[in-house]
Amino acid sequence: MTSLHENCPKCNLKYMIEPSFFFGAMYVNYAIAVALFVAIFIIAKVFIGLSILHSFIAIVVVSLLLTPVSLRLSRIIWINLFVSYDKDAVKLKSER
Repeated sequence: MTSLHENCPKCNLKYMIEPSFFFGAMYVNYAIAVALFVAIFIIAKVFIGLSILHSFIAIVVVSLLLTPVSLRLSRIIWINLFVSYDKDAVKLKSER
């Protein structure tokens, strides 16, 4: 679930820029998780009308199901904060 390619297959970007680079993605994942929990609670309590206990159970179930997605998303957001996409790097690699 947490494995990562060493380099990008398109532009050969090295993903692990420095040791423990993706530790900062934990903070991004925390923000994603909190936003998800709040959204699930509002949907379960306000729109569906579940009790507090059932809303909490819904939060736990959905968070367990979406853990792989949130881990990947947080890593994508984290690396995009530091590395910008370069179209020319992809063109140069495809020309070789």
